[in-house]
Amino acid sequence: MSDKPAETPVRVVPYNQSWPRWAEAELATLTGSLGDLVLHAAHIGSTSIPQMAAKNLLDLQLSVWDLPEAAVAFDPPLAELGYIRRPYEQDHVPAGDNSDPALWAKRFWMRRSHPGGDVNLHVRVVGSPNERLALLFRDYLRAHPLAVAAYSRFKLALAAQVGDLAAYTEIKDPVVDLVVAAASEWAAETGWQPHATGS
Repeated sequence: MSDKPAETPVRVVPYNQSWPRWAEAELATLTGSLGDLVLHAAHIGSTSIPQMAAKNLLDLQLSVWDLPEAAVAFDPPLAELGYIRRPYEQDHVPAGDNSDPALWAKRFWMRRSHPGGDVNLHVRVVGSPNERLALLFRDYLRAHPLAVAAYSRFKLALAAQVGDLAAYTEIKDPVVDLVVAAASEWAAETGWQPHATGS
C-alpha cells in the first residue's frame, strides 16, 4: 500500500459551444441567490474563450468588497446549490510580480458530480490584481485567436502526457505567466479595463 496521495486525473476536451450558455445560467442562479454583496459576476477561464480547449467545468468569478464577509454570507446559499468551500485562499502570483501576496487572496468553492455540472467558483476583491488578471487573461485571448490555437494545442498535449491534475497545473503555470506578460502589454497599449465587456 502506497503513502502517495491519490492522483486527480485531468481531461482536456475541445471547445464546447454550450459552455457560454451554461455559464450564463449558472451566474444568474448565483447572483439571484447571493444578493447585493456580488458587485460583478463573470465567466472566466478557458471555457469563456471561444475555441479554447478546456476541462469540462466552468470557472466563474464573483467580485466583492470584503472576502471574510462574503464567505460567511455565501456559505449557506452555496451549500444549497451544491457548492463546498475549499481551503484555497491564495492565487498563484505571476512570475516577476512583486506586489504584496496578500492582495492575491480569494475564497474558493467547488461543485462536483452535480446534475448542474462541475464548477469552480472564485470570489475575489473588486479591483484586486487577481480579480483583474482573470478578466485580462480571458479578454486578451478572446482578442488573439492564434494564441488560443497555440495554447489549446499545448494543453491537449500536456493533458495527454501528464495524468495528474496537480502536475498539470504546476507545469501549466509558467506558460500562463507568459500569456499574462503579453496580455499586460496589450492592456497598456489598448487601454483595456476590467468589466468593460461584461461577463
